[in-house]
Amino acid sequence: MNTVSHLLESISDVGRDSARGGYSRQVFSTPELELREWFTAEASKRGLEVSTDRNGIMWGWWDTASGNRTGALVTGSHLDSVPGGGAFDGPLGVAAALAAVDELKERGVEPRRGLAVAVFPEEEGSRFGIACLGSRLLTGAIDADRVRNLKDPAGNTFADVSRANGLDPAHLGRDEEALRTIGDFVELHVEQGRALIDLDAPVGVGSSILGHGRWRLSVEGQGNHAGTTLMAHRADPMIVAAQIVLAIRRVAEGQDDARATVGRLQPVPGGTNVIASRVDLWLDVRHPDNSVTAALVESIHGQAQKAAAFEGCSVTLTEESFSSTVQFDSTLQRQLQNSLSQSNGNLPVPTLPTGAGHDAGVLAGYVPSGMVYIRNPTGISHSPEEFVERSDADLASTALADVLEDLL
Repeated sequence: MNTVSHLLESISDVGRDSARGGYSRQVFSTPELELREWFTAEASKRGLEVSTDRNGIMWGWWDTASGNRTGALVTGSHLDSVPGGGAFDGPLGVAAALAAVDELKERGVEPRRGLAVAVFPEEEGSRFGIACLGSRLLTGAIDADRVRNLKDPAGNTFADVSRANGLDPAHLGRDEEALRTIGDFVELHVEQGRALIDLDAPVGVGSSILGHGRWRLSVEGQGNHAGTTLMAHRADPMIVAAQIVLAIRRVAEGQDDARATVGRLQPVPGGTNVIASRVDLWLDVRHPDNSVTAALVESIHGQAQKAAAFEGCSVTLTEESFSSTVQFDSTLQRQLQNSLSQSNGNLPVPTLPTGAGHDAGVLAGYVPSGMVYIRNPTGISHSPEEFVERSDADLASTALADVLEDLL
């Protein structure tokens, strides 16, 4: 049996980013396709029947004797990453699911319903800008026509890229047949924070996910020559962009439990000796109360308009995605806690809210969904410093196997 740490080591060279550090594994990139092949091989070794559905989600099925897949128990995560991300965000959940299948078979478990390991594409949204794209398509939470027309930074549409990778873009969208197969969904994930390390607990159960969204602020100014244009004669969108970033920080700091971030800023045309004609900023805002999130974005937009007007520029705000605050299924949450507590000497298992989005959060609106977190001693994620101790990585498969056995 391969342990979780061995499985992760087997992909440790895939998608290394020498410039940023960590890993860059965008959906349908060479590294991500290599990881898909790895998953297919590892799932097949375990006797799982592997297929890819019309939305690019991979499924590894452990069927019952009847072969009935309706109402199955599904686990898994994703294999794509943010640019320069850590080694555990996504792959830990996939590797733990594969190793949990090993443990269940060693225990002689005969599933009373189907069990599947799923791999969801474009969970991070690092190529096409919308997180959890695979699960959104599956559930119909996003319009398929919109997805077909999404473009990556190189100008490639999702339709063209998906077609080049064996999908028919005409068939993207809500998949009733696949949804009927999911009776419960449990996602194991590295904790993206330090609650567990501070509680000295190796494992926790998710309670909720903060409402969050992504918006694009586009500042239009006057492109010009950096050397010939006097400072007094400029309408520089970069100056406005800088003021907007600072305003975002001030607005978020003025509201309890708010998080607001600009993680990407793109000047056009982007020359060193060129005053930009446009600057695009991508804004991420999160808060437990959806109305507060909306008010924060409105306040930020107002500050941006004032800064733009003062510089002789204009600004537009475009919503790219939004997910309401999610409360995970309370019955499933208690089942997860009971299973993990019993396997851990009846010690209490903490419940954790999170500010990080997950496919489980999208699926929660359609099927009973839950999350199991494994501690991260650094508390850092979306960064090369993300970390899981080897012993905790291997514990992940046992914890997940305990949960799956009880639910099966």
